[in-house]
Amino acid sequence: MQTDMQAVMQTAMQTLRDDDCFAIRQAARYTSQLYDRHLAPVGLTITQFSILRRVEHAVHMTMKQLVDATLMERTTLVRAIQPLQRDGLLTSGSAESKGRGLTLSVTPAGEARLAAAWTHWDAAQEEFERRFGAERSASLRHELLGVTKA
Repeated sequence: MQTDMQAVMQTAMQTLRDDDCFAIRQAARYTSQLYDRHLAPVGLTITQFSILRRVEHAVHMTMKQLVDATLMERTTLVRAIQPLQRDGLLTSGSAESKGRGLTLSVTPAGEARLAAAWTHWDAAQEEFERRFGAERSASLRHELLGVTKA
């Protein structure tokens, strides 16, 4: 016979299993920790790596474009960018059009750090796919990217 406390715990556990946001955030923390562990030798977090990748790809990216590309709050993004600027990996300047806005560029030191990080990122990707399965990983990636495109 179940006690009242056991019934409450069982209901709570079922609620957690049905909580999409919790499950996604827990998976994101787990995945971020895996990638951060691999990127640690080059002194980057997965967030910093992602920012450098996006800015390098766009050459001169505005803060607004980066906010839109990362779906991060501007203040959170500014805090993430500060160590990259401090370490000379990213530089910022005024946007050419009307002198308004802020553009970001990856410095030569940032390009070198990013190049060094790719091997570590690849190792993290391989570990994730080995644990989760390459086909499931691709499907998960597709589904999660679909969430933000909806």
